[in-house]
Amino acid sequence: MSTEKRIDQFDKKLEEMGVRLKDADHFKVSDDVFDDVTLLALYKLVHKKWLSVIGGSISTGKEANVFYGERDGAGVAIKIYRIRTANFTTMSSYIVGDRRFSRVKKSRKELVFAWTKKEFSNLARARDAGIPVPEPLVWDRNILIMSYLGKNEIPFPQLKNADIDDPAGIYEIVLKYIDILYKKAELVHGDLSEFNILYGDKPYIIDMGQSVTRDHPRAYQFLMRDISNINRFFRKRCDVHKEIEIFNSVTGLDVSEP
Repeated sequence: MSTEKRIDQFDKKLEEMGVRLKDADHFKVSDDVFDDVTLLALYKLVHKKWLSVIGGSISTGKEANVFYGERDGAGVAIKIYRIRTANFTTMSSYIVGDRRFSRVKKSRKELVFAWTKKEFSNLARARDAGIPVPEPLVWDRNILIMSYLGKNEIPFPQLKNADIDDPAGIYEIVLKYIDILYKKAELVHGDLSEFNILYGDKPYIIDMGQSVTRDHPRAYQFLMRDISNINRFFRKRCDVHKEIEIFNSVTGLDVSEP
């Protein structure tokens, strides 16, 4: 059965369940996103009342698409990891060595499911530590539903596109997030940059599927990369600290080079 026919059938089921579709044409994207596994997971989430409205696309990333949705009038973000086009090698480099997912099977589908669960877990840990992140609400297979970061269905901009009145102040806030994430949540983001920080009333950290625990064998490497990325972005906007000084402050080490 073609993608279009399967999604048309799915649309009819949603209508029967009282779920409203916004921007339906944007929802019908490609077979890479809405395969049978994804449609089944989405149907289950609708059936369990996690979604009352499904809207259009918010963003398309390297591994996932994010759509707008609503649950009882409150905005949510629906993140769908693409199973068929997921980068198996990249995902494996973050999964391998993470004790929480040591028993994950090596198939592409199982790896994507583990990745989705991993992001849910990482967001929960970061939120519990006091880091502003989307609130993870529920996950099923390759779908993660989170609280929506934006106003009037318009998402907060990425830091790279935001108008920042006080870059030095925002820089210090982001460094504080890195520190709290490491010391309290015991996590390293692993891909922190101006692309994975949204800016609204304050900076928000997003995209934590790749985040690793600090006992991961590559945790220090990922942490140094996060620090370097943040310094690179802010260096043109304000004075920045030396990367090795930030690294030592966060880890409690006293090394002269990474």
